[in-house]
Amino acid sequence: MSRILIVDDDKATRDGLALALGHDYAVLTAADAEAALRALTEHEVDLVLTDLRMPGRDGLSLLRDIIASHPGLPVILLSAYGSVESAVEAMRDGAVDFLTKPVNLDHLELVVRRALRQKNLERQNARLRAQLAERSALDRIIGSSEAMLAVRERIEQVAPTPATVLIQGPSGTGKELVARALHALSPRSGKPFVAVHCAALAPSLLESELFGHVKGAFTGATEDRKGRFEIADGGTLFLDEISEIDLATQVKLLRVLETRTVEPVGSATPIPVDIRLVAATNRDLRAWVDAGKFREDLYFRLNVVDINLPPLRERQGDLPLLCDAFVREFNPQLGRGILGITPEAMAALAAYPWPGNVRELRNAIERMMVLAHGDHLTLEDVPKTIREGRVAPEQAPAGAQPAAEPEEATLIRRALFETKGNRTAAAKRLGIPLRTLYRRIKTYGLEDVK
Repeated sequence: MSRILIVDDDKATRDGLALALGHDYAVLTAADAEAALRALTEHEVDLVLTDLRMPGRDGLSLLRDIIASHPGLPVILLSAYGSVESAVEAMRDGAVDFLTKPVNLDHLELVVRRALRQKNLERQNARLRAQLAERSALDRIIGSSEAMLAVRERIEQVAPTPATVLIQGPSGTGKELVARALHALSPRSGKPFVAVHCAALAPSLLESELFGHVKGAFTGATEDRKGRFEIADGGTLFLDEISEIDLATQVKLLRVLETRTVEPVGSATPIPVDIRLVAATNRDLRAWVDAGKFREDLYFRLNVVDINLPPLRERQGDLPLLCDAFVREFNPQLGRGILGITPEAMAALAAYPWPGNVRELRNAIERMMVLAHGDHLTLEDVPKTIREGRVAPEQAPAGAQPAAEPEEATLIRRALFETKGNRTAAAKRLGIPLRTLYRRIKTYGLEDVK
C-alpha cells in the first residue's frame, strides 16, 4: 500500500485529509516542515501533500528540501490563498500539482492516484533501464572462449561487492570495458563512473587531478578544484595504467585508500570520500613490485580481486564474434550495409597475431568497411600488413625492425605509418591519449616514423 505524508499546521485539515485518503493509502501526518523532514527520514513515503502557508518554513521551502533530498518523490501543494503566481512558482520548483482550499476530495483523490501512477511508471522505467544497462555492459564483453566466459563470470560475481579490483592484460584487450561493466552491475551504477588515464599526466598534474587543489596551492591555481576522488564520490573511480604512477603519488594514493579521505593539494583538511576503486595495468604488476617500481603495500591494497584479460591471439575462436559485433556497430555509423566477411578474409584475419589485440581488430574492421566495394568484406579489403602478418619491408621506415621490437612499438609504428605521421590521428586509431602516444614514441625511438 502506498504511503502518503500530509503536512498542515491546522489539525482539523490534517485529520480530515487523513480520513479521506486513509481508505486507500497508509497516511502519516506532520504539523510543520521540520516534523515532515523527520518523518521522511524514518519512513518510506510515496507522496507528500503539504500546505503552502505554515508557521516557520513554508510549503515551498519544504518542497525544495524534498526535491534535493528525495528526488523523484511527488509533492502536491495546497493553499487557501491560491494565486497564479504561487502555482507557477510551485510547479517551477518541482511540485506535481497545486490545489486550492477548500479541497474537492474527489478531485484530490484523482490527482493523488495520477501522481502515484506516474511515480510507479518512472520507478519501473528506471528499473528496466538499469537492467538494460547491466545487460549492455556485459554484452560488450564479447567472446565465448573459456577465458572470456571466466572473465564474465568473475565480473558478475565481483560487481555487487565493494571489493577493489585490479584488471591486468595487454593494451587493447578491453580493460576499461570491464571496469565499466563492474560499475554498471554494482549498487553504485546510478552514481558517477570516473576514469583517469594515469600515464597521460605528469606526476605534478596527476596529484592535483586525483586529489584536487585549493586556490593558491601553486602557480595557476586560481580557484578551488575538486579532484577525481571527490567527483567519483558514491560511484566508481577507474585508474588506468596505474603502474605509471610515480612512487611519491603512490604513497598518497595508499593513504587515501587506508583512510578513505583526500587532502587537496595545498590543504590540510581531509575530505571523506566513498568510492569503489578499479585499477588497470598492461604490465605484470607483481614483477613491477619486485623491480622496485611499484610499492608492495599499494599492490596488495589494489589486488583484492584480480581479473586477467588474455591477448586476442590466445582466444582466436572469439574472432568471428568480435568481427560480427564490429560490423553491426559500424554499419549505422558509416552508413554501410555490410552483411558479413568472406571465409578467405576471415582466414587472413585469423592468421594474424593481433599485437594490438581487440582495439587493433576494431580499427581494422572499421578501415575495411570504409574502403569496401561490396556488401561483404573480402580478402582484398584486408589491409596488406595484416594479410602478410607483419609490416611490409617496402612500407616500413628505414631502420625498422618490427620482428624484434615490442608488440606495442609495432602497433604504434603501424598507426603512425597509416596516418602518415599524424600523431593526433594515430592516438585516436590506437585509442590512447595523445600525451601517452608521445611518451611511447619517445620510449621506443619512433620520432622519425611517418
